[in-house]
Amino acid sequence: MNIKSHIPNFITLLNLLSGIIAVMLAVEGKLMLAGIFVLIGIFFDFFDGLIARLLNVQSELGKQLDSLADMVTSGVVPGIILYQLLKNTSGVWNEKGLLATSFFTEGISYVPLIGFLFSLAAAYRLANFNIDERQTSSFIGLPTPAATLFVISLPFIMHYSSCESAIDFIHNKWFLIGVTLLLSYLMNANLPLFALKLKDLSWKNNAIIYIFLLLSLVLLITLKFVAIPLIIVSYILFSLIKTMLIKN
Repeated sequence: MNIKSHIPNFITLLNLLSGIIAVMLAVEGKLMLAGIFVLIGIFFDFFDGLIARLLNVQSELGKQLDSLADMVTSGVVPGIILYQLLKNTSGVWNEKGLLATSFFTEGISYVPLIGFLFSLAAAYRLANFNIDERQTSSFIGLPTPAATLFVISLPFIMHYSSCESAIDFIHNKWFLIGVTLLLSYLMNANLPLFALKLKDLSWKNNAIIYIFLLLSLVLLITLKFVAIPLIIVSYILFSLIKTMLIKN
């Protein structure tokens, strides 16, 4: 057995394990802990492909396994988080002060199920990504990890942010529904987005990426968790600018 060829797959399985743990935590309502394990999974997701390229052991098995792991970490978990957040805005409280969890409870709202549209959209994108030959050096549509980062930032903003308006938005079910629908659309939109891959270190060929990274750093330092959704929005805007510049 060629052990070297299985190293990237092992890292991918660590991504999957992180996603499974995050699912358990999200179901229990421990959304920030779930978010931390999602971040760990995304970290492994970044390095499995990098290691595969460095070792020159890319395989069809690794490609399919990567998408299956991403479906859990960046598909199922954010769907559950959105479900939980929507439940907090539209659920029914029982006599013990806890949110009713049974769909058979009288008066329960089915609105939280809208959150799982994110999971369905992520599944469609991941399946399409595997057969789309246009996405080797860039992306068509918002990558699932980027959309997931937007979602997992919401519980952290609610807990740590001092920005009352941002917290009020997250407590609004219409905002959460809008976020779910918008992210689901963006993941599958015919929208060219750049990848953070540098062919060289020159400013001329990478100006948009350098400016985006610098802006992201400034936003993180100044706004902390609130910066994450803004960075995702900036990523889309900078990609549109880059596309326009290429066309011109």
